[in-house]
Amino acid sequence: MADPESWERQTLEKLALSALQEQRRARQWTIFFRMLTFIFLFIVLFAVMGWFNKGEVPLTGKHTALVELRGVIAAGGETDADRVIGGLREAFKDKGTQGIILLIDSPGGSPVQAGYINDEIRRLKAKYPNIPLYAVVEDICASGGYYAAVAADRIYVDKASLVGSIGVLMDGFGFTGTMQKLGVERRLLTAGENKGFLDPFSPMNETQREYAQKMLNEIHQQFIAVVRQGRGKRLKETPEMFSGLIWSGEKSIQLGLADAIGSADYVAREVIKAEDIVDFTPQEGLAERFAKRFGAAAASFVNPLAKTTGMALR
Repeated sequence: MADPESWERQTLEKLALSALQEQRRARQWTIFFRMLTFIFLFIVLFAVMGWFNKGEVPLTGKHTALVELRGVIAAGGETDADRVIGGLREAFKDKGTQGIILLIDSPGGSPVQAGYINDEIRRLKAKYPNIPLYAVVEDICASGGYYAAVAADRIYVDKASLVGSIGVLMDGFGFTGTMQKLGVERRLLTAGENKGFLDPFSPMNETQREYAQKMLNEIHQQFIAVVRQGRGKRLKETPEMFSGLIWSGEKSIQLGLADAIGSADYVAREVIKAEDIVDFTPQEGLAERFAKRFGAAAASFVNPLAKTTGMALR
């Protein structure tokens, strides 16, 4: 007959061993799920940092290349010259590109950035004379957006698109009246009589105002010359054409500011004769966007009134 104490001891040992095995299995499953979570987070991190998308475009033989120009044109912004030019260069360089569409939906922006884009389009067209480039306007192609568009071989619009605004502006604010009401004294020291040019906290200086207007007129004439160069004999000039007014797409065709009605799909299918569209627009990663916004916010915090006056084609 078995010893009762021995039987109890064996039972306790089995229960203890079973508990230890269960704990080991639980730890193994915990480690397994933690590893899965870590791998998942690592993949997400790679994706949001843009490391899985370095701008390579899946090519599909002969195609129409597309590069977008959207939003305000500004250095360091979502639509700056470097980004648009980078896409255009890749599009022209690709062996399967039959033609290029510059898809525009922009109210304008920096005359410098718009000028860079216009100059590069003309350079690339000279380098790749067999590849046509067409501008296609969605909602709006005004000012700096139109400055870039006139370098295209043809400009296609919707009948309700907004086109034009060939002008230059410099905007800002004057706070002198508010400061007087609040009893705030402006203490501005400069070395150079015009170093405080158009200071928003000082009364308007008539000499400086005239100088600013002369500079705006000079840039306006540069804009007009670019439009005349790009549109040539198609342009039907009127006294209002370069006044900063904007027209519907239908009216812009009548004025020679645009050529015809057409969407991106239409131009790819009927004009370029390559229905497949490949997007060459460089994509900005989440990390890059965050860095830019963080930098802009930090600059505003350090000097929130550093840019109270800005010049723009809009």
